[in-house]
Amino acid sequence: MAAKRIGIVEDHESMVLGVRAMLDGHVGLSLMASSDTVEGLLAQQVCLDLVLLDLRLADGSSPTANIEALHDAGLSVLVYTGAENPYLVRLAAKAGVLGIVRKSARVERVVEAIATAAEGNPVITTEWAAAVDGDPDLDATGLSPRQQEVLSLYASGEKADRVGRMLGLSTETVNDYVARIRAKYAAAGRPAGTKVDLYQRAVEDGLLPIPERDQ
Repeated sequence: MAAKRIGIVEDHESMVLGVRAMLDGHVGLSLMASSDTVEGLLAQQVCLDLVLLDLRLADGSSPTANIEALHDAGLSVLVYTGAENPYLVRLAAKAGVLGIVRKSARVERVVEAIATAAEGNPVITTEWAAAVDGDPDLDATGLSPRQQEVLSLYASGEKADRVGRMLGLSTETVNDYVARIRAKYAAAGRPAGTKVDLYQRAVEDGLLPIPERDQ
């Protein structure tokens, strides 16, 4: 039986080398392609059975957009992550990945998860189950397109009067939008009482890029 062809999207070379070493000892799995972005992986046009995806990439891309791009290319996805952000994990689960496996898991567990997902089967882990079951209101924030515009500008550091000038709104209207945005996040169980909180929510929801990590 031919080995399953695996790709990985990961911006730390040491992690890619680690996965390659793990799979080199498994006759049924072969790492065929790697890239630090989803776009870069897809550009290689390699036929793959499964893609391992890190949730936090240096290009600032959102997990949801990355998973959708891979699905659009006909590729199944297994999240391979440090799981440091529970909300990003929930976003990935919501987007329809086959499972979530931690980078800190034992080698045997990681290889088993990859083999299972490469066959098209779900990988049930504690993280995956908690992500699916623990947040039924994940999409309940329900910001309107205009509220998303206001949030992305305001949370990125612009002051209310500047946001108003950019969007053709009065400062009072912008402040009213911000108050409504805070109320919607609070109602969804994701309070955003400070501007830093609003920035975090905007990042979590893909309205602002994920900040780069130290390499």
